[in-house]
Amino acid sequence: MFKKITATFVIVLTFISSCTKDPVNVHPVDVNNTGNYPATLTDLSSFLTSCYTNLRKDFFLYGFDLLTKEFACSEHAACLAYNAEQDWNELATNNLSVYNLYASRLWTGLYTGAKNANVFFERANFYEQTYAKSAADSQAVDQMRGQAYFFRAFYYFDLECFFGESYIKKSGEGADKLGVPIFTELAKSIDDTHHPRATTREVWDLIISDLKTSAALLKGVQWDDNDKGRVTEWSAKSLLGKAYVFTENWDSAKTVLKDVIDNSGKTLMPFSKYKDAFNGNPANEFNEESLFELNVERVSDGYGIFTGTPSTNLTTSAGLLWAPSILAYDGEEKGSGSDELGYGNIFFHDKNLQRFGFTLPQYSLIINPKFTGDTTKPGTGTRAVPVRIMDTNYYKQSVALRTNKTTDPRLYVCALQPWLDTCGNFDGSQKVPASKCNNIGNQNDFYGWSFKKFTTMDKSMSAYNGCDAANIYILRLADVYLLYAEACMNSGDNDIALEYINKVHRRAYDVSVSTPSIYDYPGLTARTKAAADDVDLAYNPLRYERHAELFAEGDWWFDVCRWHIGAAEAAYYNIGISDNAPVQWSDNRSYSFPIPGNEISANPAVANQQNPGY
Repeated sequence: MFKKITATFVIVLTFISSCTKDPVNVHPVDVNNTGNYPATLTDLSSFLTSCYTNLRKDFFLYGFDLLTKEFACSEHAACLAYNAEQDWNELATNNLSVYNLYASRLWTGLYTGAKNANVFFERANFYEQTYAKSAADSQAVDQMRGQAYFFRAFYYFDLECFFGESYIKKSGEGADKLGVPIFTELAKSIDDTHHPRATTREVWDLIISDLKTSAALLKGVQWDDNDKGRVTEWSAKSLLGKAYVFTENWDSAKTVLKDVIDNSGKTLMPFSKYKDAFNGNPANEFNEESLFELNVERVSDGYGIFTGTPSTNLTTSAGLLWAPSILAYDGEEKGSGSDELGYGNIFFHDKNLQRFGFTLPQYSLIINPKFTGDTTKPGTGTRAVPVRIMDTNYYKQSVALRTNKTTDPRLYVCALQPWLDTCGNFDGSQKVPASKCNNIGNQNDFYGWSFKKFTTMDKSMSAYNGCDAANIYILRLADVYLLYAEACMNSGDNDIALEYINKVHRRAYDVSVSTPSIYDYPGLTARTKAAADDVDLAYNPLRYERHAELFAEGDWWFDVCRWHIGAAEAAYYNIGISDNAPVQWSDNRSYSFPIPGNEISANPAVANQQNPGY
């Protein structure tokens, strides 16, 4: 299905020279050229479209890899059930090699996104100079520029967080470390693609500058329902506030993030919506909490973005990888076996159950009292009367953990508990109990819960087109609240910090966000749901809330790296693959992905600029 990608900047130059656009907007190559295209605002918008679609349709990014591999495995949201691929194993054990396929694809996908923004800027300038006829035209172009500046900043944000040598501390420490190469103009020759790595400060300065420009150009712009997925002023300001937090500019972070909180019009969605806001319900899309999200649609074709050349499907295929497993109704067990709704290559890491406060041991199965012993008798060995069922006492204890909110309710937003939760269907209409991840070889060694977040859960077994229909949140208000709380904590405003942490916490427990509750943390070092020996989360509500609230959304890996808590995280999770392969960690190398070996070979300007330890 995949092929290795050669050096990024060769690909960049290829795209530039052919003026490639998003597949849904492709025109004959003998009609469009740099001398006469774009001639209209509609033409110009096709270049902007590629900034959006690259995030979703590129299988190097959210289309397939990014959430389920680079993020989920590196931060150990997931454990690998499938261990036949060395590059994926390296991600799961924090032990990347210089030629790791996924690091290389990530680098390529992110730089392609930055390139698409630069292509837009060049073509926008051409259009204004050649075809723009009115102030209204220029205003429309500036609104497009505002969106493109956001995307260039976003792509460099991820590049720097994955591949930069260091984060910047408030003291300035780390500012002179190596960041990533910066490209703000189109390359006209191979030599133009040979940029050395900028400093960390230079990269963050570009990100911050682009986001300020984006927010200014989009100030007051309101999109109608047909364009509700577009970047807004508040998208830009939210990411800007995040950039300030990540560089420990606490005062600037507080100012920008409070502006979003007070003036964006956004609020935390109620728990009644939140509990299934990640599962493809159209009523929950682009909701009151969302600041920027990727639109993902269900398609009829079998493998999402991998169907058709070029693919015009407005979907992703990431759901194939963390697709849930459900009870199967064939074979000897007649209802106690399992099957997956997609590939089911990864499952919810067992250690995360403890982090959400789930303390029961693994369940056992007992003979179903309703089973007669005769699998040929009508009604037995079916969904209604399986041969075996979960131990009834265990079932009752599990229900009590939910009912009493002993376990953090967000566990059941993020994951599916075997036998208690349902998904998929057996006969086209009825939901089926979840099972342990079907692809774990040593089933008795693991809890094996399936992922729920960003899965759709309503399709039949092997309906691979049904794995993806859930929009993906890139920025939402809960993240802003917690970033604001962090900035307040680090600048002496502890009472304010605690209140915003508690606002997010209250929503999880389905009580009023603005009113003190029995669930509130009494202080910034209060006990959380995590186990007492969980050194990173047990007595740190801010870190706990960022982990629990934003679980599997592509945030925790960056938090681990900027807080420099990787060694403790590796020790906590211990293994990354179901064959018990140990997590390996070195503070000297593991906080940064390697600059891809192909890039080192192709770009002489970075030949001697590899990250430490590689």
